[in-house]
Amino acid sequence: MRWFGISINSSVSVARVSLVAFAFVAGAVGTMSFREGADPLFGQAAKDTTELSNDKTAFKSLFTNNRFDPSSPYSAQLNPRAIGFVQEYIRKQGKEMERMKTWGKPYFDLYDNILTQYGLPKEMKYLSVIESHLKPGLVSWAGAAGPWQLMPYEARRFGLRTGGMLDERTDYYKSTHAAARLIKELYAEFGDWLLVVAAYNGGAGRVKNAIKKTGSRDFWDLQYYLPEETRTHVKKFIATHFIFEGSGGWTTMTAEETEIHKASLAKLDATAQLTAEELSNTAVVEVSGRYHSIVVSNQLLMDIQQFNKWNPGFDKTLAEGKKYPMRLSKERAVVFEARKGQILIESVRALLEGRING
Repeated sequence: MRWFGISINSSVSVARVSLVAFAFVAGAVGTMSFREGADPLFGQAAKDTTELSNDKTAFKSLFTNNRFDPSSPYSAQLNPRAIGFVQEYIRKQGKEMERMKTWGKPYFDLYDNILTQYGLPKEMKYLSVIESHLKPGLVSWAGAAGPWQLMPYEARRFGLRTGGMLDERTDYYKSTHAAARLIKELYAEFGDWLLVVAAYNGGAGRVKNAIKKTGSRDFWDLQYYLPEETRTHVKKFIATHFIFEGSGGWTTMTAEETEIHKASLAKLDATAQLTAEELSNTAVVEVSGRYHSIVVSNQLLMDIQQFNKWNPGFDKTLAEGKKYPMRLSKERAVVFEARKGQILIESVRALLEGRING
């Protein structure tokens, strides 16, 4: 759904403050059931779900060989037809996306809570990022509004009031419920998340026509039978997905995986045999994301052999989407904290361009 930066009458600042407060409440009561029957918006969210939230195969078009291998580096598997666009998007939007990881956390927490109620992958929250950059007060020339850029007829179909000061499309909570129901409806029809993004933007009819003309349900095969704006929209989703997921892992770890991961980190930390002087002059910074040892050491003017001695298995662990207790001198730890966003972007760019191995 197309959008431009036109403000509506709602108070964005008030909405944001309210959302931050509500997100923490929502996280605490996320497992409670909402009232049923009284409002079409709050029906049973996902009792008949087929656990779409665990179905990553529908993201297959993102990757080479139409599948994601969690044991291999994310960047090495990105579909080659997406790499050029992702590189350019990182160049233009990378810094803003890195900042959004911090200021957008309350919004993402709220989205995660609601999307999982409908059995949807948490990654679909990135649709709101490319629709509105999480801004509730945006409205398109076509009339789409809110953080999910819902059209009036779609919003009303899912029980939202539209128009004037009471436009519920600008309400993060209510609009996310409506968007989740629409997304689930589109997935039931197309069975592929990239086609869902295309249909969300350009309409299900256009996607069905493209499938009919090409005989394919693969976005890359049918993309040129879609409007240019819709093609670009899908590629923005891919790039945003890469920036957030390529920097933080494919899925949320289970409790069992978390315990295994903690044991792995403890083992890694113990393998670096440090002298008493090294222990007193170094600090540990826990990192996650596609940082690379060569880029980190270069940016911090640190000898790569020293870095590898203190941080064995650094690249492999991060490539698997896990966190790593990175050890640096206390002075360099301070520099890293100040420049970590820039270092991460440079690491991702170097991996994508093939200047370093994953």
